[in-house]
Amino acid sequence: QVQLVESGGGSVQAGGSLTLSCAASGRTFSTYAMAWFRQAPGKEREFVAGISWSGGSTAYAASVKGRFTISRDNAKNTVYLQMNSLKPEDTAVYYCAAAQAGGRIRAYEYDYWGQGTQVNVSS
Repeated sequence: QVQLVESGGGSVQAGGSLTLSCAASGRTFSTYAMAWFRQAPGKEREFVAGISWSGGSTAYAASVKGRFTISRDNAKNTVYLQMNSLKPEDTAVYYCAAAQAGGRIRAYEYDYWGQGTQVNVSS
């Protein structure tokens, strides 16, 4: 079992930055691939970024590549999402997720989810 708690959301103007954190419980955190998803009102949950259990492999959605960076600290059981050059279309609830298998980009392939943190970007 892995429990995930996101933090760091908030309101920012376009062009600004935010860093999201996801704290995980459980001694097996380092064995899970992790990802960030987001869901805007009226839209499906979409993959944002993913990272392998070791942190050696990352993947990004085309819409955030070059602006967002995912990282993890297995010693702290935490995964991060650094978001730069934010745009109004980045406004969404951001969710942290864990999967036992790596390389997954579909929400149904993830086993554990946090409660989400709201990010609002104004123009």
